[in-house]
Order: sequence, then C-alpha cells, then structure tokens
Amino acid sequence: QEQLVESGGGLVQAGGSLRLSCAASGSSFSINAMGWYRQAPGKQRELVALITSGGSPNYADSVKDRFTISRDNAKNTVYLQMNSLKPEDTAVYYCVVNRYGINYWGKGTLVTVSS
Repeated sequence: QEQLVESGGGLVQAGGSLRLSCAASGSSFSINAMGWYRQAPGKQRELVALITSGGSPNYADSVKDRFTISRDNAKNTVYLQMNSLKPEDTAVYYCVVNRYGINYWGKGTLVTVSS
C-alpha cells in the first residue's frame, strides 16, 4: 500500500511563499512521474505541476514563473516551491505519485492565501 506524507501547507499573505513536500514510501525504483494537483472550493481538481523521473517539469499556465517543482529520488520526495502566492492559489493541494502506471494520491494539505 503506497503511503504519501504531505507537509508544508498553511496560511500566508498574498505575495508570500510556501514550500510543500511529499514523501512516498517504498523503493524509488518503480516511481515514474510525481506531482501536485489542487482543488479549490466548488471547483474541480486541476493539475499544478508534474515532474518526470528524469527531472523534466510541466506546469499549469496559472503557476508558471511562480512555482517550482523538484524531486529527490534518493528520498522519494517531491517538492513544490510556491512564490508570489495569490488568493486564487487557495486550495487543497494533493500530491500524486505514479508507480507501475498507477496513480497514488496523498490526503491533501490546505494552502490559504489571504489578500
């Protein structure tokens, strides 16, 4: 059973920064892409950023140039550095890890950006 432990959410003022972390259990051998989605109240879950096993990132247009995704394969951990946060970034952020073609999801961490 895959276990994902997320951390780093919280309350921040607009223009501030937060760093999310997500650690996956087990071996790193079979992990493919890792990434983050988010779901704001009353909205569908949407992609924020993904990073391949080779380290190539992909971002939603709404977060380009503000967010940076990275991963540490030795620690099975993916990070999301979020800068210049806006109130519209307020959401529950979910970590996702693809292992053997199956997506595993974290429980989510709340990010609240006040104006």
